[in-house]
Parts: sequence; C-alpha cells; structure tokens
Amino acid sequence: MEEHLSPASAPPVCAECGTASHDRQYARRRDSHACEHCLLDSHKRRKGLAEYPYEMFVESLAEALDLRERETGLHSKRVATHTLLLAAHHYARVADIREVYWGSLLHDIGKIGVPDAVLLKPGKLSDGEWQTMREHPHNGYLILQKLPFLSMAAEIVLCHEERFDGTGYPAGLKGEEIPLAARLFAVIDTLDAMTFDRPYRKALTFDAAKSEILRMAGSQFDPRAVDTFLLEETALRETAAMAFPSANIPKAFDELSGKP
Repeated sequence: MEEHLSPASAPPVCAECGTASHDRQYARRRDSHACEHCLLDSHKRRKGLAEYPYEMFVESLAEALDLRERETGLHSKRVATHTLLLAAHHYARVADIREVYWGSLLHDIGKIGVPDAVLLKPGKLSDGEWQTMREHPHNGYLILQKLPFLSMAAEIVLCHEERFDGTGYPAGLKGEEIPLAARLFAVIDTLDAMTFDRPYRKALTFDAAKSEILRMAGSQFDPRAVDTFLLEETALRETAAMAFPSANIPKAFDELSGKP
C-alpha cells in the first residue's frame, strides 16, 4: 500500500543525507525515510551511473526549467532517473545509459523559447498557441545537436512527444522509427504526469496509472517499453508514493486555475 506523509506533519529526516526540509519530498523505507534527491541517486548508482563532471550543473538547469513550469519536486530528474532504470535493460554501455539520462533530463529544454502566456496558460490553447507549444521538441533538438557527445540525448529531446501509433509530433514517427530511448521515456513521462499532483487535478494512484499504461500499449506506447516498465515496478512504485511533509507545493498550485 502506498503511504503518503500527512500534510501537517513535521519533515522527516533523510536516513542518507540527514536533511529535514519542507521543500523536499520523502519516501518511507521500512523504519526510515529517504528524500527525493537521495532516492533518485540510489537508483542511478544501482544501474552503474556514478558521478560525472558537470552532471550537477545539468541537473540544476533541469530544476530551473521545472521551476518555471511549476512542476512537482524534481520532475525532470525523476523522469530521467526512471528512464535510465528502463534503459539499463536494453543498453549495455554505461556511456549510452548516461546519454539516455541526460536526454531525458533535458527533454523539455526547448520550452525555454515558449512564452509564459502559452506555457502557463490556464485552459485550452488556441490553434496558434498549440503550434507554438509543438515546436519545443525541435527547438530543444537544435540546442543539443551542436554537441556531438549528446547525439543520442538530442534524439530523445526531438522525439519524446512521438507516439507509437504515429499520432505524435513533431514528425508523426511510428513504431520503431522512434528511437528506443524516446519510447522508454514516453512511458515514464506519462507515469509521472499521472502519479504526481498537477495544478488542475490530484495525482492518480500508481495502480490506476499502471492500468492506463497497459491499456495504451500498442497505441501511445511501445509494448516492449511497457514490458520493461513492469520489470521496474517496485522502484517506480516507491517513488510514486513520495510526498511533501507540508502544504508547500499546493500553495504554489493555488495560483493557477489550470494548465494545458
């Protein structure tokens, strides 16, 4: 059973880093707690991803992007870490897994060019605004393609909004035309969107999100990516059960009436 912290409770102490903060999410691990930072780092280490030069800078950049879009907790690091959990089942080289991590971490970097009036607009986007939003994968790709050592990462950024049945964007790629890493990311990004609070709705349970992902295997998602998702269910379920020990984030969400 998923266990969430009471909004009125004092912050627990992370058993690994000793941090107790209302600004961090925590997960219960038997008789102790782990903060979101340490939980995600433990998953990275489990798949062989040790510290790497400049990684903290890129993670901080991703946090800044999340802050602008008012995402919950460490959204970009969460989806990046969980995508690498899946990628480790398909890629043997640590260098490839690291590129998957970086591409997933920076998946929305192209949104830096989307005006706040569009990105944070409550309610439905107009046709013109939607077209502006749909340009963010290509714009993000243009930023990363200049770095030869991030070629795979750039492909994730370009293709992370594609769908297995060909109804995604920007190119309407179908099936295995979509890079495998982007197909893995698509499952994780949807899981995260469903299992964490959004300004316009409360989070679903992990089991409800899992059922929806299974239902969309073969249409929105690559069935092979969904099978890999099931292999990592224990770790993913643990992260989905995290919560803030205060009403800190809902206060920020109250400023919005909705989000596209």
